[in-house]
Amino acid sequence: METGLSFSAADLAQARFAVSPMWEVVTSFRLLRGAEGEPPPHRRWAAQVRPRLAEAGLDRGWLAALIPEGGYLADFLNPTPVTPFPTLAAELDAIRQTPAERVRTELNMLGAERDLGRQPRIRLLREAPEAALRKVAAEIETYWELALAPYWDRIRQLLEADVFHRARQVAEHGAGHVLGELHETVRWDDGTLRLVRRHCGLSRAEAGAGLLLVPSAFAWPRVLTRSVPPDPPQLAYPARGIGTLWEPRDAGSIDAVAAVLGRSRTLLLAELDTPASTTRLAAHFGMSAAGVSQHLTALRGAGLVTAHRAGRSVLYARTAVADALMAPAGGTAPL
Repeated sequence: METGLSFSAADLAQARFAVSPMWEVVTSFRLLRGAEGEPPPHRRWAAQVRPRLAEAGLDRGWLAALIPEGGYLADFLNPTPVTPFPTLAAELDAIRQTPAERVRTELNMLGAERDLGRQPRIRLLREAPEAALRKVAAEIETYWELALAPYWDRIRQLLEADVFHRARQVAEHGAGHVLGELHETVRWDDGTLRLVRRHCGLSRAEAGAGLLLVPSAFAWPRVLTRSVPPDPPQLAYPARGIGTLWEPRDAGSIDAVAAVLGRSRTLLLAELDTPASTTRLAAHFGMSAAGVSQHLTALRGAGLVTAHRAGRSVLYARTAVADALMAPAGGTAPL
């Protein structure tokens, strides 16, 4: 099926890009629910994340009720970003403020594709949407800490690099050229953005002015859309460079960095290419947990690692600054 979104000069002038944490929440959760398993680019990430979600019960919570494996999902989970780089907190505020009538309308649309009548969470969303949306937002915060926050520096670099690349392409070749290169199922044709999809579509009659383009690490290999008047239509598309997103990043000269940070801290940084707990790091290096914790505290204070609560443990991850520090001499950390 082919659908088309027509553009006036004003619509084209209002087209913009945004990096949305909530689009990454929705697309990554849907990817993990896929009956056919996660696509190859994300298997390394999924293998680390899936056990954490199961332990926390998030595989059968609010997100599981609202995000099916395919088809329509509740649009209130993807509020329109006000800025190019909104925070998760800002998007959660928008979700909590969703009007009750809109929640019920979207649940009806969701229920048209699935049997939701007996699900207690869906019933609570219908009967007491304000209270239920607070519970949804709280679960999203937990999901974020377990599945995305430890990796967010890496994901954000990928998404921001895509935005900057396409913004440069707009300046050099025009918006029509960029719109025609977003995805194999999207093409720009004489003032109309055409999508060849089965489960998503855009039309100007069902959306506001302009267009919001959202690069995503987890939408691959598809594009997803959102049309909720009076908001501009949203199109989430696979960001460039997804194939290398989870590849281990080669460390540079351990000795050179160790001369500044010390060998133990440098080895910990090299290992934190994949987020890990103090216990796992201590076992891997044969160090005491207290010693590892002391090193990680120092690295965190220097802005080289971040800490993220994951159930009863804490996961540590390298920051973008640390990635650059650990990159091979004369190069940069791959995006």
